[in-house]
Amino acid sequence: MDDLIDMMVADKSANDVSDKIKEILYAKSAEKVDASKPSVGASMFGDQSEVESETEVDQEGESNGD
Repeated sequence: MDDLIDMMVADKSANDVSDKIKEILYAKSAEKVDASKPSVGASMFGDQSEVESETEVDQEGESNGD
């Protein structure tokens, strides 16, 4: 962040400042995504085995009833 302020004070080109802002925002968003991956993965795929087994049991019960 200090680099960005230094660039602005040194009157660097707008393109350089814009690229630095994008770089900082990308790094921050990547950190948040990486921090969220374990909890999202657990909620998306952790319960999937239970759902699949319930679906298999339901399908087997329906086919035996015919």
